[in-house]
Amino acid sequence: MIEKAFKGTIGYWLWLCFLSALALAGFISYLRQLDIGLGITGMGRDVSWGLYIANFTFFVGIAASSVVVVLPYYLHDYKKFGDIIILGEFLAVSSVVVTILFILVDLGVPSRVLNVLIYPSPSSLLFWDMVVLTGYLILNIVIGWWSFDAKVKEIEPPIWIKPLVYISIPWAISIHTVTAFIYSGLSAKPLWHTALLAPRFLASAFASGPSVLIVLCFIIRRWFGFNIERDVIKKIAIIVTYALSIHIFFMLAEIYTVLYSDLPSHKSHFEFLFLGVPGNRFLIPWTWGSTVGAIIAFVLFLISHKKNDSLVIFASIITVVSIWLEKGFCLIIGGFVPTPFEEYPKYVPTIFELFITLGIYAAGGLILTILYKTVVSFRQSK
Repeated sequence: MIEKAFKGTIGYWLWLCFLSALALAGFISYLRQLDIGLGITGMGRDVSWGLYIANFTFFVGIAASSVVVVLPYYLHDYKKFGDIIILGEFLAVSSVVVTILFILVDLGVPSRVLNVLIYPSPSSLLFWDMVVLTGYLILNIVIGWWSFDAKVKEIEPPIWIKPLVYISIPWAISIHTVTAFIYSGLSAKPLWHTALLAPRFLASAFASGPSVLIVLCFIIRRWFGFNIERDVIKKIAIIVTYALSIHIFFMLAEIYTVLYSDLPSHKSHFEFLFLGVPGNRFLIPWTWGSTVGAIIAFVLFLISHKKNDSLVIFASIITVVSIWLEKGFCLIIGGFVPTPFEEYPKYVPTIFELFITLGIYAAGGLILTILYKTVVSFRQSK
């Protein structure tokens, strides 16, 4: 079936070439980083996590969000999700690959990951993060591919698929919960040291992931004639609306708690994000943009059910950008700044970081394009 992905129009091949070129540029930049070290990035002693870990955190959420289409289809027998569940599983596969790649480039020396395998430590959250990510990748590859194979052959999926599906549901929640625990367990970082971080991660994941899926559905419907029922997209938009409302509530509850308690160690991080300090205010527009963007997206989703598809697409894009900024860039940098010495170092990604990041995006895009093209080609051949 995969051979269908290698047949397409000139536009399709140009898209693959474009992604391949970006991936190659990212790989060349990574070889430079591998030779010199992480010193070529904007990270340093004070801000030791940056663009790589920000994207890792965000894409773990995208991967986990496949559960929002798995639950209605398998547990509530909502058969209209029959086509989109395969798209959701394949989106999860490419997202997990992207998260793993971001971890590898952030390690500096990739061979260090072998230490987790050679010297496993169950008390380490990084060990469990590797376990849940690897397991989730395998689950989604098996479930997605065998479900698609059954659809191609117009037969029922193998009976052993259903237990794996039921396992994948709590597993999806676990991958983002473990990610949140990596942060919230660090008592020296007050911005992250909150029990609300895991629920916030999950709520934002269930808003951003389905939003990405909505945009992808419109793209393949527009360019490849893969017809997704309007009612299906509407149901996903409703899920995003509920998840966004919970995400906004958690975010405002966190802000209230910090401001009302008036603890300097906690408050200083929020002041830096929302107000900045002299000479270091570059995160202010991103923080406010993320916060206001989430509210605007929520309002747009509330009124989009009676409007055209353009409003749904626009709200979905705003949701993705808003949550990427809030859960990715602002969360990571805001956790390190200010330092325990009340210093405000400025972190700005270098050109090498940007190219490596774009290269990983392109690698994930290639995987997703090939998987989606296989699904679309099957539908067109019927």
